[in-house]
Amino acid sequence: MNRDIFIVCNSVDELGGITTWSHQIAGLFAARGHKVHLVGITPSTVSHELDDDLPYDTTTLYDEHPVPGWSPRKFTDRANIKARRQQAQRRQGMQDQADKLSAMFRATGSGGIIIVTQVWAMEWVNLADTAGLKVIGMSHESFEACKQSSRFGRVQRHYRNVDRMLPLTAEDADLWIRQGMNNVGFMPNPLPWVPERTSPRTEKVVTTVARLAQEKGIDMLLDAWAVAVAAHPGWTLRIYGAGEDEQILKQQSARLGIDGSVEWMGRTGDVPGALYGASIFTQPSRAEGFPLTLLEAMVTGLPCVAFDVAPGVREIIQDGVDGLLAQPGNIQSFAQQLGRLMGDMQLRDRMGERAAENIQRYSTDEIVRRWEDLFAFLEL
Repeated sequence: MNRDIFIVCNSVDELGGITTWSHQIAGLFAARGHKVHLVGITPSTVSHELDDDLPYDTTTLYDEHPVPGWSPRKFTDRANIKARRQQAQRRQGMQDQADKLSAMFRATGSGGIIIVTQVWAMEWVNLADTAGLKVIGMSHESFEACKQSSRFGRVQRHYRNVDRMLPLTAEDADLWIRQGMNNVGFMPNPLPWVPERTSPRTEKVVTTVARLAQEKGIDMLLDAWAVAVAAHPGWTLRIYGAGEDEQILKQQSARLGIDGSVEWMGRTGDVPGALYGASIFTQPSRAEGFPLTLLEAMVTGLPCVAFDVAPGVREIIQDGVDGLLAQPGNIQSFAQQLGRLMGDMQLRDRMGERAAENIQRYSTDEIVRRWEDLFAFLEL
């Protein structure tokens, strides 16, 4: 059965994992005959150009980012006339953009599906007329990461009455259910791509692909690398990515005396190539949801070492089978796990081969089948 499917996200032109997921899933749905419309609330401040021949429509509601939300925190704030006027204009602007959504939704008639990828975007969908359509709200982060942020209360408020709320793992779903959310399922991410060939794992190279920012834990990786490479000389750590912490991290590398074994590769447009040239992949993040980079590394045949920071990480990596997990924040544990793989070619090959096999449970066919089953269930 072909459907009208709207995917509503913060931005359609942003450089980031959720936007990448949104375009991937839109393409997968379109390939199966659905009419797909990808809607962004605002343009990204750091955007990339979209292809001209996408098999689905894209729309961005705002021409520029609206002023941030504001509410008085103390009695004297109520006298801030300028801020109050700006917020009144913001609320009216939100309703104007929600009216655009309503017009799109009404044009489909009944039976359509709205998938909202982030709770911020849900604020506009909640102002729109969604009558006759099923609404699915997603959380692309772990329950614990959400709980530590301002999004926690907003998820509970804005997703409580959607037809289905979807975190990424069964473990996260259970935690949301314990919060009194009775509409929760879960949906993992699909493999972003499948390589033509897996890595031969012949190079003494450990690779990571990440934004150079505090939450991605590259500082902890450098500390662990200093320990691991001292015990296994001749290995190289290749770091692909850019970000605000780049200079700080390079200074840290120099202080640790590991510059000779660390290569800073910058941002890459060829992730498959970067992974193919490695024998081990590492994910030192402090927090994650369901990391696409782990999926990419494992489907390339790389055993992975990661901090066990989220249900998504330990669901992707089967510890001791197709990769190794370290206690969150434990540098020595992380270095030890790296060293196990660096020092044992047979272990690398065994885990790498198993990784490429096991990760097929997240194939695009399997994940789209699960989406189709969910759509059919919601229509009962």
